[in-house]
Amino acid sequence: MKSLVILISGRGSNMQALLEAGFQADRITVISNNPNATGLEIARKYGAKTIVIDHRTFPDRQTFDTALAEKIDACQPKLIALAGFMRILSDRFVQRYQGRLMNIHPSLLPAFPGLGTHARALQEGIKIHGCTVHFVTAQLDHGPVVIQAAIPVLPEDTEETLAARVLQQEHRIYPQAVRWFMEDQIRFTENHVEVIDSSVREIALYSPGLPE
Repeated sequence: MKSLVILISGRGSNMQALLEAGFQADRITVISNNPNATGLEIARKYGAKTIVIDHRTFPDRQTFDTALAEKIDACQPKLIALAGFMRILSDRFVQRYQGRLMNIHPSLLPAFPGLGTHARALQEGIKIHGCTVHFVTAQLDHGPVVIQAAIPVLPEDTEETLAARVLQQEHRIYPQAVRWFMEDQIRFTENHVEVIDSSVREIALYSPGLPE
């Protein structure tokens, strides 16, 4: 079964990009830890099943992760895609879904893991910034890279303008990475990305260049 589970905590703009991509999936389920996430209503408009598991009702992270895993397993997903899911997952949870858990991060990993990536990029004065789709491993934001998009940092950029331009590329490359996995063009093997279809190598880095 080619089932896809998407995890969100807020609006889920990357979730929406995935839903608009029109994957050949038997079922798409959106799960949120936040009952007030606006992305839930967006997901329903696209015909996705939605589930809420409020993390605040659980005594600790492990108990929440166990409940979340039960809901995910009931969906029998080929892939779990994190799309603005603002919960740190336990090592046990990550290991349970190793090779089937994907995330998008707003930097060119391994640069700037964690939060505040755009502000840190500007503070460091880098000339190239971007985003990365990667498989999730126990080490935060250090899993094998699937695809990246690189954009120039412009002299007039602020944190907000840089974030907006990076987000545009997130919406471009995340659906591409998920499609590759769902269509068996790539897979996670021995802690690296194995390419099944050679054409994937040609577009694993997208560089749109200067804005018009």
